[in-house]
Amino acid sequence: MTQSRVTRGVLSRRAVASALAAGLAAPALLRAGVAFAAYPDRPVRIVVANSPGGPSDIIARIMAAALQDKMSGSFVVENKGGAGGNIGMGYVARAEADGYTLLLATSVFSVNPGLYTTLPYDPFKDFVAISELAASPNLFAVKTDLGVKGMKEFVALAKANPEKFNVSVPPVGTTPQLEAEVLKIREGLTKMASIVFGGGGEALQALLSGTVQLSSGTIAPALPFIKSGTIKGLAICSEKRWPDLPDVPTMLEQGYKDFVFETYTALLAPAGTPPEIVARLEQEVLAILARPDMQALLAKSGFEIRAKTGKEHMARVTHEVPMFADIIAQAGIKKL
Repeated sequence: MTQSRVTRGVLSRRAVASALAAGLAAPALLRAGVAFAAYPDRPVRIVVANSPGGPSDIIARIMAAALQDKMSGSFVVENKGGAGGNIGMGYVARAEADGYTLLLATSVFSVNPGLYTTLPYDPFKDFVAISELAASPNLFAVKTDLGVKGMKEFVALAKANPEKFNVSVPPVGTTPQLEAEVLKIREGLTKMASIVFGGGGEALQALLSGTVQLSSGTIAPALPFIKSGTIKGLAICSEKRWPDLPDVPTMLEQGYKDFVFETYTALLAPAGTPPEIVARLEQEVLAILARPDMQALLAKSGFEIRAKTGKEHMARVTHEVPMFADIIAQAGIKKL
């Protein structure tokens, strides 16, 4: 599909060159300029490759509302979860490259190339990055009534009752799922099953309902429940404590070396999307992220602003694809 989009782009440039030679390009280019100026003149879909309620869904809806106000057009969120995010990402990779179908990507975009034997997308050939948006550190949480105060205390309890403790995680390949496997390996929790859900929201609900005893996810969906006292944050998987959760220690503080995991979010478009549209979206997104009110809203929702250009985001992807492949190999996770 990528080849067909590239081919269309080449033909388009040739057509323009021919039109210039014939002295006919000015009206065509004028019409193109008018089309770009009118963008968006119909609804723009932001596809989230996870179920509703998780971090990607939360940030997608915040950004959709902000873009709609900023660009005077309609931006709607469409959830297409399943297969570790591959269904949604593959869908956008094959979508028309016209600027009206975008992808709200998370860290699985960089993880899945090292986790799956085959993929419905190529992270380097099938997409063009618009902007990196924000990141949410990962969090281990339990229900408050479990009565444990920290990760080591939880581990001791789980080892004493190995058949009674499970952990809920988002899809395989997400950073919360990977960190849960790393924890189990390091602590020898071989009998603690990882219960995989379609998204972070569903994984958290499993903890709230008592289906599991530990949740591995991002801060964003868990934050209001921690604030209300329903669940307790055992550990933040970041280099420092989260400002809005000063009483929750990091995994590093609790003796877990090199235990830093987060979930980033970024906006991408299918390869071949007109560069004028990509550039405008990048400009508008970065302007939105620079607003103090947006920074406060995202922080309150459990996100840290990571306003980066599309080029800067792809530099991150280039670094993380081999990095995550190495983590998966070291953890002994079989390819899917």
